[in-house]
Amino acid sequence: MTQRSLAEWLAYLERLHPSAIDMGLERSREVAGRLGLSRPAPKVITVTGTNGKGSTCAFLASLLRAQGLKVGVYSSPHLLRYNERVQIDGQQASDEALCEAFTAVEAARSDTSLTYFEMGTLAAFWLFEQASLDVAVLEVGLGGRLDAVNLIDADLALITSIGVDHADWLGDTRESVAFEKAGILRPGMPALCGDFDPPLPLLERVAEVDAPFFLRCRDFDLSIGERHWSWYGLTARGEVLRLADLPLLDLPMENAALALQAYALLDLPWDSDCIASALQATKVTGRLDRRRLNWQGKSLTLLLDVGHNPHAAQFLAGRLQVSQPAGRRLAVFGLLADKDLPGVVAPLLAEVKHWAVTPLPTERSRSAPELHGHLLACAAQAEMHADVASALQAQCERAVEGDEILLFGSFFCVAEALMWLERHAQEGVQDGNAG
Repeated sequence: MTQRSLAEWLAYLERLHPSAIDMGLERSREVAGRLGLSRPAPKVITVTGTNGKGSTCAFLASLLRAQGLKVGVYSSPHLLRYNERVQIDGQQASDEALCEAFTAVEAARSDTSLTYFEMGTLAAFWLFEQASLDVAVLEVGLGGRLDAVNLIDADLALITSIGVDHADWLGDTRESVAFEKAGILRPGMPALCGDFDPPLPLLERVAEVDAPFFLRCRDFDLSIGERHWSWYGLTARGEVLRLADLPLLDLPMENAALALQAYALLDLPWDSDCIASALQATKVTGRLDRRRLNWQGKSLTLLLDVGHNPHAAQFLAGRLQVSQPAGRRLAVFGLLADKDLPGVVAPLLAEVKHWAVTPLPTERSRSAPELHGHLLACAAQAEMHADVASALQAQCERAVEGDEILLFGSFFCVAEALMWLERHAQEGVQDGNAG
């Protein structure tokens, strides 16, 4: 059989199963057994939640790698390259490694139909076993209980936050979402939650599996000042740990606090300077990702954020309120059809002076007229564009020195913006991390 390229493999995976999402573990478990998969690493940490999974995983990986541990991170979705989903010791998996893994899974699959995500998850587990990791950090794709990542029994289970998203699959209440996310908990294994008010189904699951439970505001928490932030938490033995005068981070410090509590339970060296450096070095593309842009002699700021549900929009609005630009804040906005448009827009209306709305490059996108009509009904200034690139360019033209352009609403939106930045960097438009 002719060897497939990575692009050919991904195209094949997209048409392999009749539906893109098909919740359940039976198919994946069957193929994992044929592959002979056991555990991707001696220590496994699983992370779920409505928002904050990606940055929590990134913080954890930084903390663990700072101790010389070999860490694998599996996350989704990707922004520009599929390789982003599988990282081993800080490096994205190569095309060749991914193709080899897909070949192994395909051979074991036989006539069992797997979704795109299930194939990718088993391929990541296969690569992690080959890599002789110390720790695997696994981000749940959707929900928890029936997600392919949940094949693995986690030594630590983290739930970042609980809000309503993916209602078609997880239900339209926080209680139904909590039930699904609590499915990653295992008997006797520590569970951590960053949500202020975890719904009853999560607490019931904690009691059912008799899991040591570490809850924000009770067992660990943080406080954020104008220049620094601090943290306290517990070791597995119940001893109190504290960190003070930590430098403020670009990423959500709430997720850093959750990662710190997970790290505190692993009985690893506790060096405050090393920990602070690891947190400071953590970057996640597309999450509160602020960049400088020199556009036709104007110094602008571009803020990229993949936030796409009301919980994420509320958090983003809170961060924007304490980080005002010298000038105005303009927005480029696109949203998928299954997302809560009023819930995403409402927290940000007071923060944005002008909106440029755009469809996203997927059949799942809301139309520009729908977005435009809703914003006009909210008395917002808005205009429509054909795509993300033209919307972003129009806002750059509109902006004056000191303005900030917020681009948010979807991974698709941020990915298009990143490609736009790459093209214009090649054409001589300077861009780079604001730092």
